[in-house]
Amino acid sequence: MRYAVFIISTCFALIGAPLAADKQVVLQVTGQIDGSPAQFTLCDLRAMPATMLETSTVVTDGVHTFTGVLLRDFLDQMGATGDVITATALNDYTVDIPRSDAENFDVIVGYSMNGMKLDRADKGPLWIVYPRDGHQELQDIRYDYRWVWQLSELEVK
Repeated sequence: MRYAVFIISTCFALIGAPLAADKQVVLQVTGQIDGSPAQFTLCDLRAMPATMLETSTVVTDGVHTFTGVLLRDFLDQMGATGDVITATALNDYTVDIPRSDAENFDVIVGYSMNGMKLDRADKGPLWIVYPRDGHQELQDIRYDYRWVWQLSELEVK
């Protein structure tokens, strides 16, 4: 209960009175984690340590600044033990992401782009973002498929 109070008070402190949408569950995590299933709101995610990265994407023009939670830290916080993360989008698109991606690169669960909250109509509310411009090997179509926008679920296997 103390943790829930901390997250709620942190959300108020960071962004003022949260919008009702910020208190709705946007991400469910299942599988090989402590306390499966776990559910997260935007408020919960914003209360975690944030990482910013600048990179281009194959579906937008130019370089953008993304803010979100490092996937490796997020998985560690939940006691995840699996080697594969199946990411599912609101439109039921699914892709397997090797855990090694999160360990080797600063992959984030992004919730904002260029300082603006990701909107459901435009890739949000959550988007798996890779630091594409910082690593030549990430500029490969195999990785492009792992950029799951409208992320709604992660299953650790």
